Amino acid sequence: MGRVIQFSDVHFGCEHVHAVAGALDYAHATPHDLVLITGDITQQGFPKEFEAAGAWIRAMPQPVFVTVGNHDVPYWDVMARLFWPWRAFEQATGHPAHDHEFKRDNLMVRGVTTARGWQARPNWSKGVIDLDQTRRAAEALRNAPIGALRILACHHPLIEMIGTPMTGDVKRGDKAALIFAEAGVDLITTGHVHVPFALGIDISDRCSYAIGCGTLSHRERGAPPSFNRIEWDAREIVVTAVVWTGQRFEDHQTWRLPRRQDTRRAETAPDPATPGEMEAAVT
Repeated sequence: MGRVIQFSDVHFGCEHVHAVAGALDYAHATPHDLVLITGDITQQGFPKEFEAAGAWIRAMPQPVFVTVGNHDVPYWDVMARLFWPWRAFEQATGHPAHDHEFKRDNLMVRGVTTARGWQARPNWSKGVIDLDQTRRAAEALRNAPIGALRILACHHPLIEMIGTPMTGDVKRGDKAALIFAEAGVDLITTGHVHVPFALGIDISDRCSYAIGCGTLSHRERGAPPSFNRIEWDAREIVVTAVVWTGQRFEDHQTWRLPRRQDTRRAETAPDPATPGEMEAAVT
């Protein structure tokens, strides 16, 4: 029924040149419904990095959906960090930093910004999601077409996977993930940790999953450059980590995930007009 190719953490400025070129070739050679890029398109937010990232994104086959990451803040520009942290990203990509949305009969993607220009804690690379963002995104995803795969896209993992080389440490992430699952989300797709993973979100007997993507940069953390190929039909979602071997991309690890069935029928899908209990509690 559908296929999404997910790239993340390209980090132009320290990108893996051959892997980045190979990823572009793969996208052009592989039929798909959407190219999804989940943040950190630059390393330090320099103009030349955004220029290179923007050119790569424009060279991708359409449609493309891009979310912003913590490295997409102009790192050394204090004024930009404080007052317009996402202006360079939006100008380079042509994609909004907030409330970004893609919708087709078989697929809906909603973006949420978990990065911040600055925070009231020492490590500004960590993630934050406020509950107003969560409410708006959950409401939008409740209104996805019946039967469509529902994807929430952000940079930092809302659900942490044990064993990853770093953490997103997203403030209010666990609560937001449960609200999204209640709203019928199939996948929460993220980057940041530079290794692929698939992890179930524990809520009732529904099938909502946290999906992590690898990097296309030299900032490897125990795993080679990679990206995800996400495929689905009426019963199953298949997530495949596709890794760079040094000469080409090859399928490496596959997760076969039972697809939630309630969103495939109008009588059991979340009510578009009525928030769920957890979502209502934050309105």
